[in-house]
Amino acid sequence: MKRLDGNGRIAALLVGVVVTMGALAWAAVPFYGWFCRVTGYGGTPGVQAENHSQVAEEYVTIRFDANKEPSMPWEFHPTQNEMRLKIGETGMAFYEAYNPTDKPVAGTAAYNVAPDLAGYYFTKIECFCFTEQVLEPGERVEMPVVFYVDPEILQDRDAGRIRNITLSYTFYQTELPQEQASLSPATSADYN
Repeated sequence: MKRLDGNGRIAALLVGVVVTMGALAWAAVPFYGWFCRVTGYGGTPGVQAENHSQVAEEYVTIRFDANKEPSMPWEFHPTQNEMRLKIGETGMAFYEAYNPTDKPVAGTAAYNVAPDLAGYYFTKIECFCFTEQVLEPGERVEMPVVFYVDPEILQDRDAGRIRNITLSYTFYQTELPQEQASLSPATSADYN
């Protein structure tokens, strides 16, 4: 086997660096999502089956935000801009989605809580973001999110003064589930 000269070694090293960087970039998104779900870091709220917390006397205002990736054809927005509730009290808010297209569209919502410190104490009991959503042509749905802010936030030296929290969702278009895709109407191109 022929040994690489100085330039060949540098080229091989650079190719190796580029491949390694690409692999790390590809793995970073799922790893970061897993890390945030496990630790609550980065504004990712916890998930619980129900609220067992004591309700505090202090109030918090939850603001609701909605976004979608540019290729997502749905209309998507919260049905209310904000909600004021006691820390530890269970709240329920709704987001509305509408599919104005002439075909079924599937989507998945990613969520975030700001400020980041509040994410550790913001707990969702029920959320449309837990599952993929499929809207038929012209379908409009209201999707609930049930949540509470854990009273433990009041004991946190840094997060204890937070009284305004933003819950933000971004919808991303996904491929239709196999059973849904097989129900899609055939186009004339399918017969040619």
